[in-house]
Amino acid sequence: MSEASGQATSELELLPTAEENDLRDAVASLLSRRCEVDAVRAMYDGDDAAVAPLWKSVAAELGLAGLLVGESEGGVGGSAREAAVVLTELGRSVAPVPFLTSAVLASTVLTAAVEAGTATEAAGFLLADLAAGDRTAALLVPLTAGPGSAAAGGLAAARVEGEPCTVRSVAGVLEADVLLVPIATPDGLAVRAVAVTDARVEPVVSLDMTRPLADVTVAPRDGAPVLVEAGGGAAAIDRALLVGAGLLAAEQAGVAAWCLTETVSYLKDRRQFGRVVGGFQALKHRLADLYVSVESASAAAAYAAAGLAAGDADAEVGVHLAAAYCSDVAVTAAEEAVQLHGGIGMTWEHPAHLYLKRAKADQLALGSPGAHRARIAELVDLPAPS
Repeated sequence: MSEASGQATSELELLPTAEENDLRDAVASLLSRRCEVDAVRAMYDGDDAAVAPLWKSVAAELGLAGLLVGESEGGVGGSAREAAVVLTELGRSVAPVPFLTSAVLASTVLTAAVEAGTATEAAGFLLADLAAGDRTAALLVPLTAGPGSAAAGGLAAARVEGEPCTVRSVAGVLEADVLLVPIATPDGLAVRAVAVTDARVEPVVSLDMTRPLADVTVAPRDGAPVLVEAGGGAAAIDRALLVGAGLLAAEQAGVAAWCLTETVSYLKDRRQFGRVVGGFQALKHRLADLYVSVESASAAAAYAAAGLAAGDADAEVGVHLAAAYCSDVAVTAAEEAVQLHGGIGMTWEHPAHLYLKRAKADQLALGSPGAHRARIAELVDLPAPS
């Protein structure tokens, strides 16, 4: 680590501010009133009636659709820190809203292009609509695509001439009005806007139906609005994937925190053999280990968000560290919740399975833990095993 980067990292403030605590309380209060477990569970039976009104409340009433959009573009002008607060609470409720896909990924593509000077006037109009909650967008990349995929040529890209391009397992499409489509040009990737109604969308059975996936086929015409000029698309998309991976860690920390809290609460009340189950030493040890892991995940997610917000020199290291660690902790916490709840934890009526499915799906989203660890090794010059 360089002296400069070490100095930058040491100045990061990881404790939440009063404003962030107020935001957390506001989001938690809204979700407790309008994100009922029964409505979330109904999505596995094909009933998504709860999604639109809940997203309207999050996007418009709380104004969170434009959280990462600058004030000059019609947004709130918040940072990754505030977005991490929101995603943590969304994770605690496994809320079925497209905040990650639209307010984070799609919006960040456009804001990154604005900052780089590669955005068009059409991008500004769309960004204002997204910030206001008037429209919702999805970036046309697989949910599994991790940071660096665009620059490395790992994304399927449509052709301007109208050649069909199919991208599989895209998140956020079913809730979106507009697709941000990578376009391959001789000068590099561009990004164009394509209405969802102009694409062929085939929903697929997803492990986590609160963040449903779809296979999408598009054939953009020359007249499709250009959002990011040729040559600027790869950098904008990779910036969005990096920010998305860092903030997804906050969602995973929220999932893990709910699992720990609910499991401890259950074991304090459940009695067996005349004793409170939580009093058994073996379970105490498991819960203590889980507590340490969950707290560490929260700290890692906070570090990643703070680094992104501050433009820290080690922000990318922090993102990959949080993404690798938090994804595994969320799965472990959800598995422990299911098992330690005993028979009721295996039932459809108990919400533990919702968190296990979200945790497992998130583990594969925006880069696998192994891919993030490999990138960390490159960033810190860790030699490969001989």
